[in-house]
Amino acid sequence: MLTPATHSTDVKFADLVMRVSGEGADAWRVHYEAVAARERGGDVIILSVGDPDLATPAEVTARAVAALHAGDTHYVPAAGRTALREAIAAAHARRTGQPVGPDNVVYFSGAQNALFVASMCLAGPGDEVVTFEPLYPTYPATVEVSGARLVRAPASPACRPDLEALAPLISSRTRAIFWATPNNPSGVILNDAELACIGALARRHDLWLVSDEVYAGLAPDGRVPSLAAQLPEQVVTIGSLSKSHAMTGWRAGWLVGPRALAGHAERLAMCMLFGLPGFVQQAALTALELAPQAEARIREYCRMREERFAVGVRGISGVNALRPEAGMFMLLDVSGTGLSGAAFVRELYAAEAVAVMDGAAFGAATAHCVRVCFATDEATLDEACVRLRRFCAALRRRRA
Repeated sequence: MLTPATHSTDVKFADLVMRVSGEGADAWRVHYEAVAARERGGDVIILSVGDPDLATPAEVTARAVAALHAGDTHYVPAAGRTALREAIAAAHARRTGQPVGPDNVVYFSGAQNALFVASMCLAGPGDEVVTFEPLYPTYPATVEVSGARLVRAPASPACRPDLEALAPLISSRTRAIFWATPNNPSGVILNDAELACIGALARRHDLWLVSDEVYAGLAPDGRVPSLAAQLPEQVVTIGSLSKSHAMTGWRAGWLVGPRALAGHAERLAMCMLFGLPGFVQQAALTALELAPQAEARIREYCRMREERFAVGVRGISGVNALRPEAGMFMLLDVSGTGLSGAAFVRELYAAEAVAVMDGAAFGAATAHCVRVCFATDEATLDEACVRLRRFCAALRRRRA
């Protein structure tokens, strides 16, 4: 006997589902395959995600545990607790020179969530947002979820923004310019001259400027050049504790911007989240108090790992390391192997069980590259270099 249908086969999904699927979804295919293999006990090395091999500072974890034991499990304000927003505002002021208060801050479930909300508040159908390649794979869907179109400005061979190509991309439909500094995957930090050019365009065309600074704590002295103090009513700064404090799983991020924007963002947070865990916010307070030590720790950690990895891959046939200014990633130009980044990722994993990211996931500018996260323990990093060298040697023999 046939089971009667319980729903129509003609129901439709919103156009939104296509926008959020994005091109970036496929970028993680090898990564998730590697994660599944590791869970089965496989001998895999995962260098495809930026999750540093460091524990969250013990004081931060202790603060969260104490808050839980004290019963901090109830509703909290949608924008985040005032004390935490005050601490974020103070940290932002020290980093950028822009004086802000808690009313300029909205706390979110990580920087990704904050960027999503910013995109929804700043642009919509028919609008355009300009950004620079290379860019993180989730950015296109995060920006275009609003219905706006992402317009990509090309990069120079050194992965710096091509500023001459930027101005012609600005149109009557442009609402914002967006970037990440330090950049993921390149590790490039936008300098004062580059920002001055961007700021001049923003003034001329009344544009929003959205700066993702989640890796700022990993930059030299924990700071990056910023336009926030110069254009306080146009700049939106995205931040988090994920990378600077090894707190990727805590989902603690924020948005800092004009008060009017913060008000709109708070209302959207009310619809989406209705507040975030209070015990995590208490932990975030402690993390911000420890920021100088925590950021110095991760900077030194990344400096040592980056140097070790650069030495480990030196001289590998067909591979050229593009060393970053900051961060926990290195791009490897693999064009000399005769493979595209995508083919290199697939064949490296199949042959040596090492997972890295396809550079094409970050844009056309890095399609000849793969991205490697070097923020892991030394033994794993050394073994990854051995396997990379062996793989490339086999490629060379195959082509001979």
